[in-house]
This record gives sequence, structure tokens and C-alpha cells, in this order.
Amino acid sequence: MEKQKLVLIGNGMAGVRCLEEILQNAPDSFEITIFGSEPHLNYNRIQLSAILQGSTTLEDITINDLDWYNSHSIKLFTGEKVMKIDREKQVLETDTNREFCYDRLIIATGSVPFLLPLPGVGKEGVMTFRTIEDCQKMIETAKHYKKAVVIGGGVLGLEAAFGLLNLGMEVTVVHNGRNLMERQLDERAAILLQTELEKQGLRFLFEKDTKKINGNSRVEGVSFKDGTEIPADLVVMAAGVRPNIQLAKESGIKTNRAIVVNDYLETNIPNIYAVGECVEHRGMVYGLVNPLYDQAKVLAKRICGLESKGYTGTILSTQLKIVGVDVFSVGRFTRDEGLQSIEFYDELDGLYKKLVIEDSKLVGAILFGDTRDRTRLLDMILKKQDVSDVEKVTLFQSTSGGGDSAASMHPCEIICNCNGVSKGAIIEAVLKNELTTVDQVKKCTKASGSCGGCKPLISGLLSYIHSDEFEEISEQKSMCSCTELTENEVVYKMQLQELITVQEVMEVLDWINKEGCATCRPALAYYLGMIYPEYESQQNTLFVTEHMNAMIQKDGTYTIVPQMYGGNTTAEQLRTIAGVAEKYGITNVAVTSEQRIHLMGVKKEDLAGVWADLNMLVSSTYGNMVQTVKTSIGEHICRCDKQSSVELAVSLEKALEFLTTPYRVKMGVSACVHNGAGSTTKDIGVIGTGLGWEIYVGGSSGRNVRAGELLCLETSYHDVIEIICAFIQYYRETANFLERTWQWIERVGLVHVREILFDLELRQELLLRLEKDSLLRKHTSIKSSR
Repeated sequence: MEKQKLVLIGNGMAGVRCLEEILQNAPDSFEITIFGSEPHLNYNRIQLSAILQGSTTLEDITINDLDWYNSHSIKLFTGEKVMKIDREKQVLETDTNREFCYDRLIIATGSVPFLLPLPGVGKEGVMTFRTIEDCQKMIETAKHYKKAVVIGGGVLGLEAAFGLLNLGMEVTVVHNGRNLMERQLDERAAILLQTELEKQGLRFLFEKDTKKINGNSRVEGVSFKDGTEIPADLVVMAAGVRPNIQLAKESGIKTNRAIVVNDYLETNIPNIYAVGECVEHRGMVYGLVNPLYDQAKVLAKRICGLESKGYTGTILSTQLKIVGVDVFSVGRFTRDEGLQSIEFYDELDGLYKKLVIEDSKLVGAILFGDTRDRTRLLDMILKKQDVSDVEKVTLFQSTSGGGDSAASMHPCEIICNCNGVSKGAIIEAVLKNELTTVDQVKKCTKASGSCGGCKPLISGLLSYIHSDEFEEISEQKSMCSCTELTENEVVYKMQLQELITVQEVMEVLDWINKEGCATCRPALAYYLGMIYPEYESQQNTLFVTEHMNAMIQKDGTYTIVPQMYGGNTTAEQLRTIAGVAEKYGITNVAVTSEQRIHLMGVKKEDLAGVWADLNMLVSSTYGNMVQTVKTSIGEHICRCDKQSSVELAVSLEKALEFLTTPYRVKMGVSACVHNGAGSTTKDIGVIGTGLGWEIYVGGSSGRNVRAGELLCLETSYHDVIEIICAFIQYYRETANFLERTWQWIERVGLVHVREILFDLELRQELLLRLEKDSLLRKHTSIKSSR
């Protein structure tokens, strides 16, 4: 099959990250060409301030070296600018008069720095801070001149100013607002930041509008509209950037503030896509690395023909990259209507933390002086975690106890938000490859390879791993022989990369056996069903509605089970079943130990007729599902009946029918302590007593009989149903595929399960999710299997 010609305009972070994703998803599908206007390989523009501050080198911030381009047969044209796109012929033309054909085109032209339209802006010594060449000019200027003015008190301006300060210049930051970084910080945090930077030598002028640049051929000073002026040998414009859309606009591609794209990063022109800072999505233009990488993943899937939810936007977070100054902000922080905040301020140590809450959920945070909890707080915001019952002091975790927060993080928590690298992934890489430095971790996992804000956390984690306190070494087995990933890692990556089919999981996560095996395929299908409840409704199965359902047998025939909640039936229902059996020649009719009638040996061509003639609900307990509830009708067996077991069994069956589970879940409801339904050896068992209902969990009646453990004693009929349903849902959400209830309880602990179920709010959340899953499973019409 001939490869399609894929051309990328722009050799920056967003575009090349998209190519990395494409090469991972479909490594042999495209012949790739890149045109970059800068004479460099793909480098990390976010780390330019680190070069200016002298803490890193160009080699260190190069993301992909020449070997990477060559190993993927990528044609790279550096220092060559695309001037024209012929949409009809699908040909582009460069400033060297080169013409190049494409089948798919990605525009990733990024942004251009905004030069204030001032008199004298063209003088020597007036520049922007955007490229490697800008850094080199600033470094060279600092060798011969001393006074620098930086126009702009945002993130970029402060990083440039601090770099020039480190180069030995006297630096004044001019800002037209009242406070620094007003888009990311509230007034208190901004004042703290200003105070800290002034201690280090920076000077600030606020509420100043620049009038003109003074000097002859070279800059000599800056004049302001209020009549004041200051001397300057160097003026750095850091007043923002503008999307680079000139090429797109001239080529007839729809633009507004930037190139307009849909949720799949498609422009209005077929086969032309756009990604990164040059893109406008749902009215938003992003300039931070997180959203650009999110966009890159979605676009890569689109180009490779893989399904995805599309790009819906990103919650923005900012970390200032100045040595010795810890500042972080995310989400919303202003006092808008409906927002409430919790603040911690330690004036002595210069610590300030602010958490913003809306409708009991964390929606924003500002951290100054101690940013160790930024990953945890960002994760809470992304997951929309309810904090109404959380002890407020625990939200400011790192204000007590000292030490680095990396040690207390859960292995699944993300340390590098830009690249989605978890603590567990870093630990595994460190132990497996004997890594000892942050740079080695970056090369192995990409953690800290973008904004670099997580470097201190990774450094702390490395120290923790190599200390005597480290106790997180565990034997983690891979899911199966098809992959080296553990089950937890697979599930995490499925969610992180929004993988929505079994085949896509195996392709994107580099399955050794691309067809999978009997172990991983059903496991992946189960996890997809839990991550995306609608997934099951898209699978080929004979579950159509509650009235049309059958289980295929080894001989190719089917079994139909008329629904008899709690084992109850009627004479009319029995006559109907008998009539259907006679009409369709169903000779194998069985009454099971679970008090149900199975019509076995039904031919495929007779299914529709059998369903229609039965005209009743049908059951399904085949495979890993909640099985029908076994009951004992106490008043007919013994004289010590304490409760009505049938009514409870019927209610449980109706609430839990058709739900898939990690492993088969068997249930029993016994009316009294004689335990006629064998409740103590079921996954979930209920026994009626004089005090109420005893609920047992984790039993097994298999070859090695296990007695269930007493979960609780409930007097309320309603509470019994809620506790059991919530238990089932929590098991569904947190157990590994094929993990029995008793194995799961041993792993997570019965005390922990109780804590979850007895928290009324958590219980209600579990019940709501169970109800949603059940409705999706019951009432979604889907196709029959082959």
C-alpha cells in the first residue's frame, strides 16, 4: 500500500508532538515531511528562559535530535518558510521556490511576538523574546551594555527579566497593569511575587503606558505617556504573542483570532488541519503546552482514522520558571459570583495558598512559596472531585509535616502534567534502568521534558527512591504475555489517551501480539465498558432489550431464560413457556438450582419467534455478571422465619440485572439463620435475624470453600439494598478483571470497603453511577451478533 504524503508546516512542539503520536498509532502509513522556518531541530521553546538564566544549554532543550528524524525517514527542511498553499492542487510553495505535494497537511505555525507600535521600535537594541536567536542576542548584548527594560509583567516578561538579571544587567520591568501576572495571580500572590523578585534585584514600574523608544540608531531610553522616562541600552518586548495565521489567511483557510478548527482540529478545507498556538477552538486560543499536547493527541487519532471524543478544551495551569521562586496557579481564582475560597497565609515564611471552590468542587488554586501540592490539586480539579466532606486542613497537605510530597503521592498520580507521566511510571523506570538524575528520567519517560515545572518534584522523588525510607518496590506482573504493561498501567493509559476500542488499545500501547489473547481481550473489553459505559452498547451481542436476549452455547444453539424475579412464577407464565417449547420443538427444558427455567437448544432462526411468543422479560446471567439471586422461602422450610427473603431477592435482581462485573457475582438471601440459600458462601449473602439483616461478603462455594465476612447488620430493608448495590458498583470500579470478590477484599481491605459504603455521600455517588450503567445496558438497542 502506497504511503500518504503528510506535510507539517512548523517544526515546533505542538506539530512534532502530533507526529510522534501519529508514528505511534500508524508507524507505516505516512511519508512525512517537515518545513521549519527556524534553522534548528525541534526544541523546547518553554525552556528558553532557562538558557537565558544559564541553567541549561541548547542541546539540553532539543526535544528530537537528527537521529530521530532519520530513524523515522522524516524529510526535514530547516530555515525554509512555506509561502503559499494551493488548496485545489494540494501543493505548497516555499521561499526557495520549492513546490511540494501533500495528501494531508498540518499547519502548526505557532505564534509571533507582539511588537508594540511605538515610535522608535525599529532601533537597534529593541527585540522580542521568542527564539534561540533572541536568547543569543540578549546574551551578547549583556556583555557590552548594562541597562535593560522589559515591557510586560506577565510570565514571559518576568522570565526574560530574571535571565537578564543573571547576565549582570540592571533590569526594570514596565507593566501597564497594577500587579504582576494578573491573568494567573490574585493581588496578594502578585505582591508576594513582586517583593521576592525585588529582593533579587529586579525593579518594577506599574501602570505605565509606553509612549516611544528614545535614541538615535540605537535605543537609549524609554518615554512614558505620563511624561516620565528611564534610560535603557536594551528593550525587550514581552507584551504577548499573536497567532501566526498569515499563511492560512492568504490561502483561503477560515480564520478569526487564529485558524478556526473543529473538535478534531480540522479546518474548513479538506485534508488541511491545524494544531497549537495558531489554532482557535471554540473561541479559545491556547499558548500553554498542556492544551497543545492535548490537541496533538486528538489530531493524530483523526489523521490515523482512529475514533476519539475530540478536543473539548483544557484547564490551564501556569508555573513561573525562575530559580528560587515557587509560583503556581490553575483554573479560576477571582471572586466571581458562586465562587468561595479557602486561604492560607504565612507572612513569616512567605507562604500563600488559595483554593477556589464552586458547588463543592475545587475549580482553581494559587500556590506561592510552596508548590509541591500542585499535581495533587490539579488532579482534583481535573477529576472534579467533591471536597465538601474533606477536612479543609488536609487540602493544604504540605503545610504540615515537611518533607517532599512525592513520597506521599499515590503511584497513579501524575507528576508531569505536560506529558502525563505518573509517579509509578517514574519509579518503574528508575528501578528498571537504574536512573539517578532528572535528565535521565526525562530521556527515559519525557517527564520534565516540556515546561520543566516538575523538575523539583522529580528530584525529590529520586531522592526518596534512593533513600532507606523507600518501600514501594513491588512485584508487578504484566497483564499477559501480549504486553509488558501491568493491568493498572494499561487501564491508566486507556483513560489518559482516551482509547475507546480493544484494537486501538493494542495498537497504541504497542501490544506484542497485535491480535491479543484470551486473557487480555476480554479484560480490555471489560475495562472499556467501565470507563465508557456506552461501550457495551456498541458491541456485537444478542442483548437487544429486556425482552430479547439469549446466551449462545458451544453447539451454536441458544438458551433463553424467562425472567422469574426471586424464583416466583405464575400458572399463566408456565403455560406460555410450555406452549413455546412445544411450538419450536425445544425438548431441553431445565429447572436450575437458582430456581429458574432454561429453554435450551433454541435455533438462531427461531430466536425472534420465541421472544415474540413468550412476550415476557428474559434474563441473562451468562459470563461475568451479577447472577440471579438464590433464595429460601423460610416459612415453608422451617418455623423460625424472621424476614421475607423473596421480596428482598426480587428488589436486588431488578436493581442489578444485566450488569457486567469483573467476575461472576453470586448472591443468596436466606430468610433465617438456617441459611437455606447458602448465603455465607456467596459473593454477597444476606441472612435474616431477629435484629435485622446480616450482610456477608467475599464468600465462595467453589472447590475451596470460603466463608464470607460479616460486612454489617442492617435493620432497614432500603439500607440493605443500598449497601449491596453500592458494594457491587465499588467492586466493578476498582477490582481487576477476573478478580473474585474475596480476592478484591483481601487486596483493598474490608475496613476500607466499609469506610466507603458507610459514607452516605460516597454511597449515593456509587448508586447514581450504577443506575446510569444499568439504564445504558438495559435500554440501548444494539445489533445482534454474527
